Amino acid sequence: MLSLKVAAIATIFAFILGVFFAYILTKKNVPFKSIWETILILPMILPPSIVGYLLLKLFGKRGPLGAFLLDTFGVQVVFTWVACVIAACVVALPLMYQNVKAAFQSVDETYELAAQTLGSGEWKAFWTVLFPLARPGVVSGIILTFARAMGEFGATLMLAGNIEGETQTIPTAIYYAVATGKEDQANTLVAVMTVFSFLMIFGLNAWLKKKNYKV
Repeated sequence: MLSLKVAAIATIFAFILGVFFAYILTKKNVPFKSIWETILILPMILPPSIVGYLLLKLFGKRGPLGAFLLDTFGVQVVFTWVACVIAACVVALPLMYQNVKAAFQSVDETYELAAQTLGSGEWKAFWTVLFPLARPGVVSGIILTFARAMGEFGATLMLAGNIEGETQTIPTAIYYAVATGKEDQANTLVAVMTVFSFLMIFGLNAWLKKKNYKV
């Protein structure tokens, strides 16, 4: 249940951030666009342990954000389920961004321009024209982001640890089950994750095929 909660919340934040940055970086003239895009994609390239270490330096008690949250609100992020969400969101965000960006770029700009010419503002044209036409890519991004967030391990272990009942997600539980010789538990969790991931991807492909979208 913790893994599902973490993946769901991380996907919501990744969806909001991914759509926002994809729209800004594809439709607007943003200074240093290549640098911003590289930063967004970097967590997908870096080893998860490095991403986790950087997040630990950022959200730790002596880190800039961690110290601020602790001193101002009395909130500690490290070794809490919130840390699991942050790690999963950061690692999965590049998948959301890349899918939504490709979806936005596949939509002919003529449709947006026509909507704006007919009186629709930029915001209305986005929600009534661009976003619906980009829906297949957005849905793919959501599914893949959720699956990636469910499977996040390295960054989560660095930032949240493995506290049973608090920060222990399925991937960390599998690791410690293997390390402690609990093979039956590891096998069960691996089977659950494999079947769950298979069904998600299979369902996505079936939906795309039913809607006559190219996979």
